[in-house]
Amino acid sequence: MDYSQFPKHKVLCIDMKSFYASVEAVNRNLDPLTTLLAVVGDTERSGSIVLAASPSLKREFNIRTGNRLFEVPKDPRIHIVPARMGLYLETSMAFTKLLNQYVPIEAISTYSVDESWITVDSLERRYGSVYEIAEHIQMNILMQLKLPCAIGIGPNRLISKLILDNSAKKVGIAECNYEDVQRLLWPLPVGDIWGIGSKMKRHLNRLGIMTLGDLAKYPLDILKIKFGVMGEQLFYHAWGIDLSPVYVDPREDVRKGFSNGITLMRDYSKEEALTVIYEISDKISTRLRQINKAARTVSLAIGYSKTEEIRGFNHSITLPEATNISNHLSRACIGIMNKENIRGMIRNVHISVTNLVSDEVIQLDLFTGPEDEKLLRLGKALDGIQSRYGKASVMRACSLTEAGTVISSAQKIGGHTQ
Repeated sequence: MDYSQFPKHKVLCIDMKSFYASVEAVNRNLDPLTTLLAVVGDTERSGSIVLAASPSLKREFNIRTGNRLFEVPKDPRIHIVPARMGLYLETSMAFTKLLNQYVPIEAISTYSVDESWITVDSLERRYGSVYEIAEHIQMNILMQLKLPCAIGIGPNRLISKLILDNSAKKVGIAECNYEDVQRLLWPLPVGDIWGIGSKMKRHLNRLGIMTLGDLAKYPLDILKIKFGVMGEQLFYHAWGIDLSPVYVDPREDVRKGFSNGITLMRDYSKEEALTVIYEISDKISTRLRQINKAARTVSLAIGYSKTEEIRGFNHSITLPEATNISNHLSRACIGIMNKENIRGMIRNVHISVTNLVSDEVIQLDLFTGPEDEKLLRLGKALDGIQSRYGKASVMRACSLTEAGTVISSAQKIGGHTQ
């Protein structure tokens, strides 16, 4: 592989160790590395899931994310605390602001609440080598936020992420360049590779592909026949090639579109799911008005209950005119739903809007204009009330039924109590 033809940046992938548990420990003036602590969704339910375990709890008792509360030993040294998503989001924002002290926001890409990429191409003159830059940032995070982190270093996002997951999380900081890929990454099992799920792992294993090196040496033409475009991407990723941009305007995704959805607490009938569609449409229309945009394309994705042996669907419709009115969005989604043969109970509802334009281009025609003007004024009035008094301060009547989700979601962030 001729790496000279590919971009070579200085990219750090930074992961906050056991983030939720570490934040809770720091908030209690405890050492996040030595404290035995588990964060759970509901401390009153024995079957509640452990959302995060401190490094010491993982090491001493092998308790990890995904374990149940009843599996945590009854040891007086162990702190069991409820999740506080508001606190974690606040800390995550402080983490991003700290990174912003080093580079412009375009050089920061948030992967999750506790993990980000940062491109440090221009910092060597001030801080030294890229490894020294990583050390400086790691120490600053520890000094300012009192949180431990691990950092992977690479010439692109992919390599920095792979070396983070497979080396840096054990030693603190690890670096991998193009010339190190065969030595450091090729021995890794394909199941340990970011982006390769259990299903793809089984497909690759059936072809005799057990390691990343096996994947890199496999004939590209056969991978393309077997997996299409994904096969080509897998091949180049095995060689450490990643052409995704390292400088991204965070506002660009909003300009292109956005989405909102929910995994329901129980199975819903088609009729009950209509309430959820109304609620999500209200949220999306509010967001559109906040950024002075209107959407031309609406997509509805429905996922069925695990008890149903049928696949869900994801279909789109392009509207005659762009809109940021909730009634138009929900009507489009209901139209998609009516065309589908809903044959089972529903567990996931997801709505997205794309093809965004400035709301200045919205045209009110002769017949629907007056009604749409009323709906738009009503929507803006509701936006103001909810902004001031909370999302649950005013809602549709159907949200007060058993199918409604507004009240419960208003009390939570990320599905957990604030």
